[in-house]
This record gives sequence, C-alpha cells and structure tokens, in this order.
Amino acid sequence: MLTTQKRPSHVPGVSHRTLRTVGRPGPAPSAHSRRVPLSWCPCRPSMPPRSAAVPPVPVPAHRAPSARPGPSAPPAASAATSPVPPGPAGGPPRSYGHLEGDVRWRRLFSATRFFLRIDGGGGVEGTRWRERPGSIVEIRSVRVGVVAIRAVHTGFYLAMNKRGRLYGSKEFSPNCKFTERIEENGYNTYASLRWRHRGRPMFLSLNSKGRPQRGGRTSRQHLSTHFLPMLVS
Repeated sequence: MLTTQKRPSHVPGVSHRTLRTVGRPGPAPSAHSRRVPLSWCPCRPSMPPRSAAVPPVPVPAHRAPSARPGPSAPPAASAATSPVPPGPAGGPPRSYGHLEGDVRWRRLFSATRFFLRIDGGGGVEGTRWRERPGSIVEIRSVRVGVVAIRAVHTGFYLAMNKRGRLYGSKEFSPNCKFTERIEENGYNTYASLRWRHRGRPMFLSLNSKGRPQRGGRTSRQHLSTHFLPMLVS
C-alpha cells in the first residue's frame, strides 16, 4: 500500500524567514557597489553630453570659399579698332572692318550682265567683254565701309558729281568716295558718300543697255545697282 510522504514544514538549520525570501530579489545595491558611468571615470577624459552642440569644423584656408566676384566692367575697346557704322534704321552693320586698308583688284560685274569700265577719256560705261582694257578696277578701302574705285589700265578714279552723273577723275577727290555695302543677295552696292538726292543715297548703276544711270533715279532695290566683285585671274 502506497503512502503519501508529507513535505516537512521545517528544514533543520533554515528559518522560516529565510524560506520566505528565497526567489525574491535581494536588497538594492548600495551606493558604493553601483557601477560608475564611463564619463565619470577619473582615468578617462570627460565627454560632452549627447545633447551638447558640436562645434563647426574649421575649413582650411586653401579650401575656404572665396567671395563671389561682382559683375565686371566690359573691356575697353582698343584704340586701334575702328567703330563699325550701323546699318540703316539702326539695323546691323553691313560694312566689315577687315576690309579697312585693303586693296583688291576686281572686275565689277553688274546684275544686268555688264562689266564696269572706265575708258581712257574718263567715260564710264558697261561692256560685255571682260578682257576689254579698263574693266579691271582697284578697290581701295579709304576707311571702314568707304572705298575708292580706280581703273588699273587708265588710272581714272570713279567719281559722282552733285547731279548724280558718273565720270572718271584723274585726281582723287571727295567725289571719288563710295560707301560699299554687302546686300542680302551677296551683291555689293556703291553709293556716293558725299552727295545725296532729297536725302536718299545715289548709287553706281548700269541699266539694261550698259549705260550709267543718274544717281537720283537709282535705288538700293534696283538690280542695276547690284555689282559682284569678281576675282582677276
């Protein structure tokens, strides 16, 4: 027959108070037994609290950002550079500075299919024969956009008087100065620098028969005033 053995209520050498405290947490550690934080340890340098602001890192002098320069003044124009005259009605200039002081030997071929010619007597006319004497002219730039035209073989300068008539002059004069302009179709026009007709420029022109026209009857839009400077071979 099995018998139930009772648990003894009293353990020799152990008091009831000790049994009640088994499994319970012990008393709180004393101040001397607490772990000292690392920041308070005298053997290590003190560390700033996490909430303290970190001072900015100084930037080396060679990497420091420089002050942003303001808008600089445009460079002064060179004294040797001549101003380019503006085009009509304030438009873009049609004359080119690289032609200043230039000397060109050309044949002026008009849009009416005539070569400009200055004969030995100073007469101005158009010719179909390109090899005819007097058809080769020297175009010399007097200043930017202004040229003088002289026949190489006869030595006459192309000139225009007050009435707009074309003639050949042995001596260079203000009547021999023409404004050279490159038109949109690639042809050149030559207008008298000195004389104008009712405020309008007067142009070098050869009509459909090769005869020079009076400057007062010419216009920039007329094909008779358009000339193509052809190279002399």
